[in-house]
Amino acid sequence: MTVHTLNELLLVCSLVLLVAVAAVRISSRSGLPSLLIYLGIGIAIGQDGIGNVVFDNAELTQVIGYAALVVILAEGGLGTKWKQIRPALPAAIVLSLVGVAISVGVTAAGAHYLVGLEWRQALLIGAVVSSTDAAAVFSVLRKVPLPSRITGVLEAESGFNDAPVVILVVAFATVGPVDQWYVLLGKIALELLIGVAIGLSVGFLGAYGLRHVALPASGLYPIAVMAIAVSAYAAGAMAHGSGFLAVYLAAMVLGNAKLPHWPATRGFADGLGWIAQIGMFVLLGLLVTPHELVNDFWPAVVIGLVLTMVARPLEVFLSLLPFRIPWQEQALMSWAGLRGAVPIILATIPMVTGIEGSDRVFNIVFVLVVVYTLVQGPTLPWLARKLELGDSDAGAADLGIESAPLEKLRGHLLSFAIPAASRMHGVEVSELRLPPGASVTLVVRDAKSFVPLPSTVLRRGDELLVVATDPVRDAAEARLRAVARGGKLAGWLGTGSNGG
Repeated sequence: MTVHTLNELLLVCSLVLLVAVAAVRISSRSGLPSLLIYLGIGIAIGQDGIGNVVFDNAELTQVIGYAALVVILAEGGLGTKWKQIRPALPAAIVLSLVGVAISVGVTAAGAHYLVGLEWRQALLIGAVVSSTDAAAVFSVLRKVPLPSRITGVLEAESGFNDAPVVILVVAFATVGPVDQWYVLLGKIALELLIGVAIGLSVGFLGAYGLRHVALPASGLYPIAVMAIAVSAYAAGAMAHGSGFLAVYLAAMVLGNAKLPHWPATRGFADGLGWIAQIGMFVLLGLLVTPHELVNDFWPAVVIGLVLTMVARPLEVFLSLLPFRIPWQEQALMSWAGLRGAVPIILATIPMVTGIEGSDRVFNIVFVLVVVYTLVQGPTLPWLARKLELGDSDAGAADLGIESAPLEKLRGHLLSFAIPAASRMHGVEVSELRLPPGASVTLVVRDAKSFVPLPSTVLRRGDELLVVATDPVRDAAEARLRAVARGGKLAGWLGTGSNGG
């Protein structure tokens, strides 16, 4: 199939997007990570498929994949709650550094001794598949009601471990001798420090600016937030630091800064994340040639077994040994080390540099990711139930509070709807115990609005407008979230004012 005109190109792109969006429904019902469906779409319209579109530009795929990964990391960072991952940071950092080293060594040894790959190819595969994929982890974990300490470690790990893995892959894919191990360690440490410094700086400066400068239109806030997050990647990369770590940290700071019009911003970022995933996975599906995968199927299965059953559990056990995490949680973390598009994108690096055997490395990584994602993704909720690691508080949905600054009045208008699972249902307005300077001014129920009395009982589905002066805005929002999670006795029976 050959596309000749802009109209034909637009038609093909729109059809692919429509099919991909429809596939989200299949993904959510089956429990499969969406990457498998999008990869399937790319394969179906590519070589050996019904579309027979020939695409073999690994360099372009790498560039587009990096851009998509930046957007996905930004969306993931915006949705990461600081109070959830703060206790998990030490464990996630060790898992992202020490764990990656263990995973690379064990997987590379398996690829060399069991499959017969020469050491450079084995090390490349070991490094490439040692990165857990942010898109896969975020999409699966947020559907599984796990305790926050587990999701905190896994989400932070997937956001952090891209940086050292990229450095290792680039080093192993460079033509000529590989740097000494201590040189690689120095590069990794320096790039991580630069990425942390730039990411946090851009995030805090961006949050300060957005909270103190009222933009002329609410639709500009989501654009501004994503632009700030992406600029952190650019600044980090230009400073020879880890741009991936910088964008994740900047987005996490922005996501926890209680910015104006936050639900709209999250929705916008979520939509961009889906577009990035769809485009990236479809392109990777186009790049692969299915009939060339047959010879590398069993080597990929063997290497995947070493990675899944030996390297990942050993990585988790040794890295988390100082933290005394129960074995049930370690077992789940071992199985939840999902791989996705990131390893496939990283596998294009040796193809671009022209390393011998790079096509085989790409094929093995592609098969490994597809096979083991097909196994791990759907079975993760089952394993969590078997290990009795479900979170009983997962049903108490958080409030999506929309905040609009009233600059001239030095106040804020907070609006939100009470979710079906919220414990705010049945609470009287007076029992919200909002701080002085904040008040519920309007309730919309069954498409009718009214000014509530202190004795008005709130119901699920109600939409509330709360006006708060500037000094008590944060306290009012924290109190609303606490009642939504803990009910009318929040703050008296161990539920903090922030809802944690």
